[in-house]
Amino acid sequence: MSTGKFLAGFIVGGVVGAIAGLLLAPQSGEETREMIARNSEEMKNKAEKTVKEIQGKAEDIVSDMQKKGDDIMEKIQTMINSKKEEKAEAPAAEAPASETPATEA
Repeated sequence: MSTGKFLAGFIVGGVVGAIAGLLLAPQSGEETREMIARNSEEMKNKAEKTVKEIQGKAEDIVSDMQKKGDDIMEKIQTMINSKKEEKAEAPAAEAPASETPATEA
């Protein structure tokens, strides 16, 4: 589930719950307005807290993935360098016998 969908569901659920509470509460208009203001402030604070938590987790995940990617790139580069060295050493080891100086008898 994406973060955007989660947050949208979280906010919509809070709004629906607040509306249901208002419709079912036997309070005066002034008390209802105070309750709406208080609940909306609480919902705003909860939403901000949730967003910060999700951002922190997302940053941790991105950091971990970046580190793993760097590790993989380093291993790949090491393998490439190793293969290059092997190829560079191979022709010297496989030099034909005719190129070696012959001793005359």
